[in-house]
Amino acid sequence: MSKKNKNKDNHEEAEVITKEQEAAENKQEEKEVDPLESLQEELQKEKDRNLRLFAEFENFKKRTGRERIELFKTASEDVMISLLPVLDDFDRALNEIKKANDDELFSGVELINNKLIEILKSKGLEKIETKQGDQFNADDHEAVTQIPSPNKKLKGKIVDVIECGYVLGEKIIRYPKVVIGN
Repeated sequence: MSKKNKNKDNHEEAEVITKEQEAAENKQEEKEVDPLESLQEELQKEKDRNLRLFAEFENFKKRTGRERIELFKTASEDVMISLLPVLDDFDRALNEIKKANDDELFSGVELINNKLIEILKSKGLEKIETKQGDQFNADDHEAVTQIPSPNKKLKGKIVDVIECGYVLGEKIIRYPKVVIGN
């Protein structure tokens, strides 16, 4: 090869190397921009993560607040459930005293019964009103047994209430036990 051709080849190689260097410099400039963009993206991701954590914490606070309120409403549930047989006994005693026609005794027991009921009402206990002739609903009543209905009007309805039901706050703690006619 001649010197001229060699110089020309070297010159072309130099141009190629220069173009490669320019490309590398451009890439390096892009890399310089990329770290800034990547940092901005990372910052945005962290902001999103922080926002999600904040929202999750707010949901946690609301949920625990609702649970605490619910706990306060039903904290006395065990005590109330254990007192329900006492209320049942008072009802039976009042019915028997009424049959005996002892008005003074009836008045005294009724006074005690009313005080107990008022105290329990102030704590959130409510009696579920169920009476003979009401429509039976499996969601609201507990059927103990079925008997032939004394008349056609009571077919599929409540014939007798064996035990009253009670609600504490919004929660049913005992369903009324009833006899239904068939």
